[in-house]
Amino acid sequence: MILVENVVKLFGRFKAVDNVSLSVAPGEIHGFLGPNGAGKTTMIRMIAGLLKPTSGRIMINGQDLARAPIAAKRSLGVIPDRPFLYEKLTAGEFLTFCGGLFGVDEENGLEPRIAELLDLFDLTAWRDELIESFSHGMRQRLTMCSAFLHRPRAVVVDEPMVGLDPRGAQLVKQVFRNMGRKGVALLMSTHTLEVAQEVCDRVSIIHEGRIIACGTVPELRALAHSSEQLLTPIFLKLTGGTGLREIEDVV
Repeated sequence: MILVENVVKLFGRFKAVDNVSLSVAPGEIHGFLGPNGAGKTTMIRMIAGLLKPTSGRIMINGQDLARAPIAAKRSLGVIPDRPFLYEKLTAGEFLTFCGGLFGVDEENGLEPRIAELLDLFDLTAWRDELIESFSHGMRQRLTMCSAFLHRPRAVVVDEPMVGLDPRGAQLVKQVFRNMGRKGVALLMSTHTLEVAQEVCDRVSIIHEGRIIACGTVPELRALAHSSEQLLTPIFLKLTGGTGLREIEDVV
């Protein structure tokens, strides 16, 4: 599971994340929504251990990220919005390298796992091709292969659908649903309500560094109608100008 308690992140005097708390249970797909600049990526990077919180606590599968960072990260998969890949490696070589980072070797079934993931993400035919020849969508899918290689119990994803064609996006959504059914806790950052509607069990909405709403899609729909002054501007940004009269069609 993923547990965030009262996390604050300051950059100088600017408070990028302001007392954020949220939890993602095993088997849950939790959407993390907000307009650009709301604090989503900063929060994701703190959960991934790439940024240190100014205050607060982050737990990954029972491990305190500050006190036991290696143990916490070992059970976490991370899919960034702008992944870095070694372009002079083939897809197979890159996944072998990633397996070594997480202690997954031949004795632990590395080769069958690589073959399974490449097949799952429709990359088998590209296993021996250099990554520099991959499209953006293919690179995104390869990044997901590397994140799932060590069978993490929790996964954080920053804008997973960016650059994917409709077929690739549908494939990724199905993979996420399957992971949820297998008990993986998945936190997915996005600025699109439509994506959250299709795959998420619960949704947290962040604005100006603070969580302003959290619940299931029906609960957020009810909250939008009962708290128009607070949520209307946010929903307008998340839906590209859709008004509250059309929110039910979106969420």
